[in-house]
This record gives sequence, C-alpha cells and structure tokens, in this order.
Amino acid sequence: MVVGIDDSEHNTYALEWTLDHFFAPYASNHPFKLVLVHSKATPSAAIGLAGPGAAEVLPLVDADLKKIAARVVEKARELCSTKSNTQLDGCLWQSQ
Repeated sequence: MVVGIDDSEHNTYALEWTLDHFFAPYASNHPFKLVLVHSKATPSAAIGLAGPGAAEVLPLVDADLKKIAARVVEKARELCSTKSNTQLDGCLWQSQ
C-alpha cells in the first residue's frame, strides 16, 4: 500500500485512517506492506524564477526544504509506530 505524505493536516488524517483501517486491526500480522512517499521540492521550484542573487539563496532554501522533509518523515514514522506498531518498509523518495 502506498501513501503520499506531506506536512498537511489532511495528510495526517489520511495516514491515520489508513493505519486504523488496514493495519491496526491485524496487530502484528499485517496483510499489507506500507510504503510512504514524500517528494521534496527543488529549491528553484520553491522560490520561483531565479533572479539576481538566487545563487546565494538556493543553498539556504535547499537546507530548509531538507529540514521540512526530515520533519515530515519523522512525523509519519512516529504516527505509524504509535497507531499500529508498523515497521516502515517504505521507500522515502525525494525528487531532486
């Protein structure tokens, strides 16, 4: 089962719903594997069209995007662990 993750409340609800309906009822004998996917935006996509000074800003934006992605992944791991003791077999993919 594949679930896309981001930092929205809607996503948190969707992941909780998936865990409650497809993983929690089966305790540790889950009939499914869970794959979580998060796509990190590129720095240039996050700031839009580059202009003068963009080269100096892009590394800062990229570092911030990586921190956000790490928070999203950690939140999902905690939720999976809390809700159903699910081990994440998933691939956490980040676009570059």
